[in-house]
Amino acid sequence: MVTSSYPKFPGDVTAPFVESIARVVAARGHAVDVVLPHHPDLRRGGSGDTPVRFFPYRYAPHPSWSRWGYAQSLQSDVKVRPEVWLLAPLAALALRREVGARLREERYDAVHAHWLVPSAALVAGIVRAHQTPFVVSLHGSDVFLCERFGAARTLARRALAAAGAVTACSADLHRRALVLGARSDRTRTVPYGVDIERFAPQRADRTLRSRWDVPPGATMVVAVGRLVEKKGFTHLVEAARRVEEVHVIVAGEGDLRSALEKEAERAGGRVRFVGALGRDQVARALAAADVVAVPSIVDTAGNVDGLPNTVLEALASGRAVVASHVAGIPEVVEHDVTGVLVPAGNVDALAGALQRLAREPATRERLGRAARERAVARLGWEATARSFEECYAQAAALDAG
Repeated sequence: MVTSSYPKFPGDVTAPFVESIARVVAARGHAVDVVLPHHPDLRRGGSGDTPVRFFPYRYAPHPSWSRWGYAQSLQSDVKVRPEVWLLAPLAALALRREVGARLREERYDAVHAHWLVPSAALVAGIVRAHQTPFVVSLHGSDVFLCERFGAARTLARRALAAAGAVTACSADLHRRALVLGARSDRTRTVPYGVDIERFAPQRADRTLRSRWDVPPGATMVVAVGRLVEKKGFTHLVEAARRVEEVHVIVAGEGDLRSALEKEAERAGGRVRFVGALGRDQVARALAAADVVAVPSIVDTAGNVDGLPNTVLEALASGRAVVASHVAGIPEVVEHDVTGVLVPAGNVDALAGALQRLAREPATRERLGRAARERAVARLGWEATARSFEECYAQAAALDAG
């Protein structure tokens, strides 16, 4: 697997779905090697670890220049940071060198690249030169960059042409991939899964309400994500200002934190930003929530999440979910059955949904119970792993042919 982001250490919340994919594929009996950028905070085992081994490549002349990947290359998720353009040639050279070395040393059954750009675009030629089956997975921001920048779009088309299989985590992303040039007969939707044991109702930490100063009797709404425009937290803050019964806890960091905290002052102390939480802390917080809000939007640049992890994690945690009807969210949240869907960016609708759930504990209970049942029945990682196995086999069969 080739990726630009991965949890830098156990419990880190950077691209946890990539780690989950690597683990579930390995759990099905496969050996997985992960090529990823070096980072000063990277604490992963060396090449002796099994069944997942890590091969970080160094590219930065100084540790302080380590800005490639790990959800730090984009500013507010809408534009590439200037310093990343300067680092791109160094990172590209180092990545290609490491992938080439791996392919010369091992006879891999497949190379699985996460993100169309930069990963797949940079290694497609090397992979094809070694005649190794190639699978590309799209996750959202990569497709947005290809839609926006002509150079990225050109590189993407070449990578898509080289791929024996292409996966998208939502039907919306699948459709956009076809527009970019992915072949319909080689492209499929493979939604993320969720760890239904880590994210479960019994993981709730009942001490969080007092630690976060949520008054007795108030409805605790939890939202988790990077503080960037496409997460829609500006709309959540405004909705909370209108609904006195709710106290909103936002867990995450990002470029918009200062601006959001300033907006939250108008909510009279009923919105609190608690910073980034570890994976287990997120699980305990979601399970302790009365409601989980996922107010995603299409941002002003046109970027949108493919399928936010928090949606799946909230469903598995057995919580009532209020989420935007956008991108891949309606594919996993059924309105008024496993959650409540509202139009993206519609503060009135978001506030109305929060108020309804604050006043209807029986509805919260019903939605949460159905959400957990749906997650256990359909959203575990096992089905996702099988889908990726099918993609590897498809790419191998095309190469053999």
